[in-house]
Amino acid sequence: MVVRIFFVLFFTVLSTMQSFAQCAMCKAVVEANLEAGGTKGAGLNDGILFLMSMPYLAFFLFCLMFYFQNRKQKAAN
Repeated sequence: MVVRIFFVLFFTVLSTMQSFAQCAMCKAVVEANLEAGGTKGAGLNDGILFLMSMPYLAFFLFCLMFYFQNRKQKAAN
């Protein structure tokens, strides 16, 4: 039970932290574009967040399926 609570807290903290890491080339291009008045930086950040959310969504769906499968199996027994 303690391990489950630890993992829940750990993943909650990870999901709320913001990451500022970028590759040097992307950062240079986005900074140059923003200085020129462009909006590519916002689009790049949205794309990163979208791509980052997909593994979490897949993991959540897998856990949800596992939970309902075990629930159905326990009800049958």
